[in-house]
Amino acid sequence: MGIKFSQGPSNTTIHNRSHQDGEDQRNETATKINHDKPQNQSSSFQIPLHYPKYTKSDYEKMPEWQLDRLLREYGLPVIGDSYEKRKFAIGAFLWSSENEH
Repeated sequence: MGIKFSQGPSNTTIHNRSHQDGEDQRNETATKINHDKPQNQSSSFQIPLHYPKYTKSDYEKMPEWQLDRLLREYGLPVIGDSYEKRKFAIGAFLWSSENEH
């Protein structure tokens, strides 16, 4: 720790050891963190590639089983009665201007 002076044949070099020690500790910590993570983590949830293209009218007519499937497909909660599920799907998948039609 501290400043160390070393003299070479034609110049003087100043080493800040505390800075270097801090760098070494950060690198060591980063290495430990990376080794602690499981290498092959996987998740069973994958978001669908396409956004649902239903209208408000479609959601209002959609059977409850189809609402359940759609919500599960997007990893959303499937709770409540059919009215609550419809309301949730409309809020989640339609822009506010589409909600008003």
